[in-house]
Amino acid sequence: MNKSLCLIGLNHTTAGVEVREAFGLADCLPGRLLDTESTTRPEESQQIIPLGGAVEELAILSTCNRVEIVAVGDKKSLRQEVLSRWAAARNACVKDLEPYVYVHEDLDAVRHLFRVACALDSMVLGEPQILGQLKDAYRTAIKAGTTKVILNRLYHKAFSVAKRVRTETAVGSAAVSISYAAVELAKRIFGDMSRQKAMLIGAGEMAELAAQHLVTSGIQEIFVANRTFERARELAKQFEGRPIPFETLFDRLHEVDIIISSTGSPTAVIRAKDVKAVLKKRRNRPMFFIDIAVPRDIDPDVNTLDSVFLYDIDDLKEVVEENLAQRKEEAAKATAIVYDEAEAFAQWLKSLELQPTIVDLLDQNHAIARKELAKTEKRLVQILGHDVDPQMHDALETLVDSVVKKMLHEPIVFLKRRSAEEESAKRYIDTMRRMFNLDADEIPPDAHADRRGLARQDDNGSDFNEADNNLDERNNGE
Repeated sequence: MNKSLCLIGLNHTTAGVEVREAFGLADCLPGRLLDTESTTRPEESQQIIPLGGAVEELAILSTCNRVEIVAVGDKKSLRQEVLSRWAAARNACVKDLEPYVYVHEDLDAVRHLFRVACALDSMVLGEPQILGQLKDAYRTAIKAGTTKVILNRLYHKAFSVAKRVRTETAVGSAAVSISYAAVELAKRIFGDMSRQKAMLIGAGEMAELAAQHLVTSGIQEIFVANRTFERARELAKQFEGRPIPFETLFDRLHEVDIIISSTGSPTAVIRAKDVKAVLKKRRNRPMFFIDIAVPRDIDPDVNTLDSVFLYDIDDLKEVVEENLAQRKEEAAKATAIVYDEAEAFAQWLKSLELQPTIVDLLDQNHAIARKELAKTEKRLVQILGHDVDPQMHDALETLVDSVVKKMLHEPIVFLKRRSAEEESAKRYIDTMRRMFNLDADEIPPDAHADRRGLARQDDNGSDFNEADNNLDERNNGE
């Protein structure tokens, strides 16, 4: 059977939110056709998109901004079967789904998945959450037993490529949200945030995002002031902060170094005369005000005071735009990495054919044998007191070549026998390539240092511990 790798999906650029909601697969699991041998059953609210027919391997990613199915199977009918099963899971027709989807096959599918893992295809370029979602999707497919040799290798490689992009480029380093930019500016002024205290005025979505970034930055304490005290209490509890009544705002303002204001007030909440009194209590220690409200919460005259830094939403937008431009420059470097790694993966796919693996196996072992022969001949020169003559060299060379062939005879015969078994051949070839490291993969010295107990195995021979070790840095939401 002529196999193909196929990725079918829709995202924020090809489909509106209504379509993404209608064809979302967050409640769907990959699974075996009818799953008659399994003792576990999905919840009633969950659908199964099954293996079987043209579909041999399957993984599903579904977020608010994208839905993608990656599958391996019969090249002739794989695309249509995946589309049919996707539409059926949503009680829809293929013709309703097809106008919104994109289809990538083989090398293009590999490139696309790598771009998704590196957040090069996200609504916010370089955002980190999608990688965590991709790892969760892969973990779900592993538990369902719907990944085998090709998808296991593909997803592990995608995670490796994402790590390389984060290490070698700055595509995800610059602030590209207003709340994140606000906290990054505060870090520039104060440096070590662990000695600073912050106050959030307002308890809406922007304030909540700012609180998340403040906590991540190591802020010492957060106060939350809001006209509705109960909402202030809820937000403060979420981040282990302290709620304060809105009317006591100015009694506590001198205690904090960073103020982020995002209320819905039609007039200024904080004026220059209010801050003057606060600065006296603080003995002119610097204060950092971030006004992300429209209309503005903080009177612009506050910025005329000594030891005060005031930024409004327009200032922050400039920072975000500059950082987006920087991310786009870094994205070009990341794309080059993606293309290099995708080509390497394509070569690995070709290597799953039997003959290239046999050639690589023989070449590798012959090279090792010849290297050891050269060392032995050097020792013989020391023992004999003269160079090894050509006749002896030829005899030794014949000997080591013969040993290599005889030692590899049984493994090669084993592979040839299994090549007649379509279902198992690729797994054994992949195992042989990894056992002898024929692809020259770099293996970290501490790769298995944190394993405890015996590795658990899935039905396809995949190592659950290895998968778990690779599936780190989990995040939520794209």
